[in-house]
Amino acid sequence: MEKSKVYFTSMRTKMNDSLPKKLARLIKRAGIGEIDFEKKYVAIKIHFGEPGNLAFLRPNYSRAVADVVKELGGKPFLTDCNTLYVGGRKNALDHIDAAYQNGFTPYATGCHVIIADGIKGTDEALVPIEDGTYVKEAKIGQAIMDADVFISLNHFKGHEATGFGGALKNIGMGCGSRAGKMEMHSAGKPLVAQENCVGCGMCQKMCAHDAITITDKKATIHHDKCVGCGRCIGACPHDAVHSGSSESNDILNCKMAEYTAGVLRGRPHFHISLVIDVSPYCDCHAENDAPIVPDIGMFASFDPVALDVACADAVNAQEPMKGSRLDESEHLHHDHFTDIHPTTNWKSCIEHAVKLGLGNSEYELIEVK
Repeated sequence: MEKSKVYFTSMRTKMNDSLPKKLARLIKRAGIGEIDFEKKYVAIKIHFGEPGNLAFLRPNYSRAVADVVKELGGKPFLTDCNTLYVGGRKNALDHIDAAYQNGFTPYATGCHVIIADGIKGTDEALVPIEDGTYVKEAKIGQAIMDADVFISLNHFKGHEATGFGGALKNIGMGCGSRAGKMEMHSAGKPLVAQENCVGCGMCQKMCAHDAITITDKKATIHHDKCVGCGRCIGACPHDAVHSGSSESNDILNCKMAEYTAGVLRGRPHFHISLVIDVSPYCDCHAENDAPIVPDIGMFASFDPVALDVACADAVNAQEPMKGSRLDESEHLHHDHFTDIHPTTNWKSCIEHAVKLGLGNSEYELIEVK
C-alpha cells in the first residue's frame, strides 16, 4: 500500500504572517480543495473544552478552517456530542454555554455551534457497522450524520484510557451520542486500589450513575451501575482508581475505531491535528496539567490513521518538558503516552482502524512553510 501523505507546518511565524494563516495555508496545500463543498453542509468536529480547562484549541483555529470551507462554497458548523459524565457539557444547553464561554461564538468563529445529539443526548442516527467486531450499530449524533462533508479539528493530547486523543478519538468517541459513549466505555470498568484510597469523595462527586459508595473512608465502584466512562480515574487525586485491565482499554480503542468507521464511510472527510499544549489528560477535564512536551506544530491529511501515527511519532521524538508529569514518570516503555498511562495501548486503535480500511499507518511527512 502506498504511504499516506501527512502535511506539517511548525508553530514558527514571520512578520505579516500568523498561525491561523499558516493553518489555512496548510490545509489548502494538503488538498482540502479537492472536496466538492459547493452548497454542502460541513460538520467541523471539535472539542470545545470543559469549563476550567485551558488546553483546548483556541477558537481562532476553527475560524481559519471555517473561512476556508466558506471560501470553497460550503456551509460549515462547529459540532460535538454531549458527554456521558457529569460536567459542563452533559446537555446541549450547558454545552453551548461552555462553547461560548471558551470563545466559540459565531462572531469569533464565523459559523454556528450545533450539538449533534440534541438537548438530552438522545438525538442519534443508528449506523450499521457490518464488519464491526464489537459494534454492529453505532449510535452517532444525528447532526453529524446529516452533514454532507466531515472535517475533524483535533487537539492532540494524552488520555488516561486510550493513551492519547487525536483524530480517531475525536471522531469515534466524540461523535457518539450519550448512548454511543456508554456502549464504547462499557467493556472497561475501573477498580479502586484500596491501599491508596483516602475516601476524599472526588470520584463519587464525578460519577453520574451513583455507582460509587464510600465506607470507612474507602471508595467502592459497583459494576452493576458503572458504565465504564472512566471519569473517576482522572478525578482521583491519589491515583487510587485504575482501569480494570489493559484488555478493556484495547476493546475501548477497537470500539472507537468502529465508531469512526460509522462516521466517515460514504462521504468526503478531511482531518487536522494541532500538537500544542500536549496535556497528559483529555480536554474533558475541568483542569489541565502542564504540557508534557514543547509545542510541535499543525498536521493535516485525508487519512486519520496516518495523521494520528505522525502526531504520536512527533511527540515521542521530543524530550519531556521539565517538571511535567512525563518528566516525573518512569521511562520504561520507549513511548511517552504509555509512560504516563501504563495500562493504555494506543496502537490497538491504530491496528484496528487499519483492519477496517480507515487508513494507513505508513505515511510520508511533507513540510509546508
